[in-house]
This record gives sequence, C-alpha cells and structure tokens, in this order.
Amino acid sequence: MEMNIRPMQDEDIKQVQDIAKTTWYATYKGIIPVEVQNNFLKTAYSDENMKRRLERSFLYVAEVEGKVVGFANYSPIRDGGKVELAAIYLYPQLQGLGIGTALLQQAIIDLEGIKEIYINVEKENHIGKAFYEAKGFKIVEEFDDLFDGHTLKTVRMVMKI
Repeated sequence: MEMNIRPMQDEDIKQVQDIAKTTWYATYKGIIPVEVQNNFLKTAYSDENMKRRLERSFLYVAEVEGKVVGFANYSPIRDGGKVELAAIYLYPQLQGLGIGTALLQQAIIDLEGIKEIYINVEKENHIGKAFYEAKGFKIVEEFDDLFDGHTLKTVRMVMKI
C-alpha cells in the first residue's frame, strides 16, 4: 500500500467532508442521534469552516494510491507546547492499516515545540479510545459535554511527547 501524508489544500475540502460524514455515521451510530450528527457535520464541515480551519490550524491528509482517505486537524501550539488533536478520521474500511498512526506522527515531526497532544473522545467510541491508548495517550479527565442538546460522556486523553 502506497501512502503519503501531506498538508491539506483547498482542493481536498470535498474529500475531507466526505470522510468526516462517512466516519461520523459509522463511529457514532447508536451513540449520538443522527439529527445531532447531521447538524454538527453541516456546520463544522461547511465549506466556510473548512477554509477557516485551513487558515487557522494544521490539517494533514492521508493519500493511498493517490486518493485522499483520511485527515487530521491540529490546533495551533498553545502555551507549554500543548496541541489539541481536534479530529482524526479515515474511512472505516481503512482503519487498522497504520494510516491514523502516520497522521499522528507527521504532526509530531512537523509541529515545533510540541510537548503534549490532547484529545476529547466520546467515552463510548471504543475504536477511537483503543487507538489513542495504543499510541500512548492516557485518560486524564472525564466529563459531561452538552452537544447540540445531547449530553456526551467525554474523556480527555493526553500523550506526552
């Protein structure tokens, strides 16, 4: 499998929107109501918000055989070298092949001064939690998060670099 990790570009927006939609429905089925998912995806992954993300954060895409199949979105580096991994998604059929790991490693290489990556994960997202735990993330906090009128059980996970 030929894989390439690179910075996201404007022309990747449509594919990233499709990856987000496909992955959200697969990941959060039975966890987050479909109408809440639809509202979030419509807003968070709108063309305008994707362009804003490109300007204000670090976005990487994963290509397999020339096709974009996954992406990761990191915040700017904050005080103390902290970075939030806001999203990392790839098509479900390609999970477990090292693509998510490559998206994580690229940020660690590229983002100067990074000392800690944190992410908020829905507690029932067992696939996501297992991925992060396998990469060395530790749960540091659990909390309820009101998400479009739906309460999510959320865990914050942190990986020290």
